[in-house]
Amino acid sequence: MSIEVKELIKVYGEQRAVDAISFTVGKGEIVGFLGPNGAGKSTTMKILTGFLSQDGGEAIVCGINTRIQPLETKRKIGYLPEANPLYPDMYVREYLDFAASIHGVTGRKKKIEEVIGTVGLSPESKKKLGQLSKGYKQRAGLAAALIHDPEVLILDEPTSGLDPNQIVEIREVIKKLGKDKTVLFSSHILQEVEVLCDRVVIINKGKLVADSELSLLRQHNAGNTVKVTFKEELNAPMLQNLQGVTAVNALSPGEWELVTDEPDLVKKQLLELALQNKLNIVSLQSETRSLEAIFRSLTGHPVKGE
Repeated sequence: MSIEVKELIKVYGEQRAVDAISFTVGKGEIVGFLGPNGAGKSTTMKILTGFLSQDGGEAIVCGINTRIQPLETKRKIGYLPEANPLYPDMYVREYLDFAASIHGVTGRKKKIEEVIGTVGLSPESKKKLGQLSKGYKQRAGLAAALIHDPEVLILDEPTSGLDPNQIVEIREVIKKLGKDKTVLFSSHILQEVEVLCDRVVIINKGKLVADSELSLLRQHNAGNTVKVTFKEELNAPMLQNLQGVTAVNALSPGEWELVTDEPDLVKKQLLELALQNKLNIVSLQSETRSLEAIFRSLTGHPVKGE
């Protein structure tokens, strides 16, 4: 396996940011690393890349223990952190040459032009980093992560700040790289995960809550959702007590998502509920359960009104 995480623990004060999680990622896999803000994703990635030390467990990259041989593991990894650190006064090629020299890359000039083309940085490649838009800064960071041709790519929110066209372009880059590299990336854009990944690892409050192929995740969390919007606000228990409802998520004031295997029954009860309580239904529809709905269920999205 290219990435092995074994009972990994990281503690800050009394809080376990990472709580004994274990997972593996093999060569040629693109795995989505998901979780709400504060779940421990970035902490885990920083441990894998050697930027943080763990308080327990092991992190292994390409068979090398990150704690015992941190420099060796860094040679195997290309890392794009969420807060992409760049030198604003450096020109793009100057920065990439600097990154290449740190990694001891030979034939640097050729390699720089290669990665600039790979990430689509050519139109802005003569500018200083500080003059780039956020989208092109992300591309510069990705180019630096690729400059030494690493076996493993760890990307923390790689499409953050990109416009829709740029997101599609970077997705294609990641998909292409995933054919012969190991890619672990985090994203809050679940549609992006569905397009790129066959497998996801989900953590919540430092704990592993899912490690599965997307197809199996949907199968094991089968069901439908009924989305209803009321003109009025109401309390969650009124919906939780409906027959056939297994979970209730508050989407916004008046808007609710109900998880059920009996959508027709639930819709009928909602109409009866509205009639009995003189409520106005603005919209009512059912749909197959999405990855977003599964994610919300696994990460314990709070229900307003409880």
